[in-house]
Amino acid sequence: MSEEPRRRADAARPTDESQAADEVERRKRSGESIAAARIANQATWVDQQVRVAMAKGEFDDLPGSGRPIKDLGSEHDPDWWVKRLVEREQITGVLPPSLQLRKDDAELDAHLDTLAVEREARREVEDFNARVIRARYTPADGTPPLITMPRDVEATLAAWRERRTARAAAARAQVQAQAPAPTTRRPWWRRR
Repeated sequence: MSEEPRRRADAARPTDESQAADEVERRKRSGESIAAARIANQATWVDQQVRVAMAKGEFDDLPGSGRPIKDLGSEHDPDWWVKRLVEREQITGVLPPSLQLRKDDAELDAHLDTLAVEREARREVEDFNARVIRARYTPADGTPPLITMPRDVEATLAAWRERRTARAAAARAQVQAQAPAPTTRRPWWRRR
């Protein structure tokens, strides 16, 4: 092979400099360099926007300015925002089933006391028992053990009836205590 074809083949191969120039040209055409520059300068752009807003006074008279942040304790709690969200949105039902059943068992009597009809109270107790039995036969790895037992329906309803009777008697006694004592007045034709 002669020297001439070899020079032509070497000239046709891209060099590192030409590859870098081609990459720069490709980035210019595709807009990648602009996006990269924008991302690189984003922090300074944000700082500039904050300074401009402060100069305009847009951060003056914000609610809570000059007051300490509520519930800011001395110890760091990484889950503070989750706790605030749960409290603000009143999110319930995020306990494992065994703990939820313990909580429901503790609150069942108070819930039954809000019901006025025995049929509804019976339905609630039977529903609670069904959930306990379902949780017993559902395997749950990594959760606290289920120690809640099903309730005796008849005993629970008997206690509910006693509490309801006691509440009714207390309400009658309160009404009688607040009522004025009857006065004995003689009819108008017998006055004198």
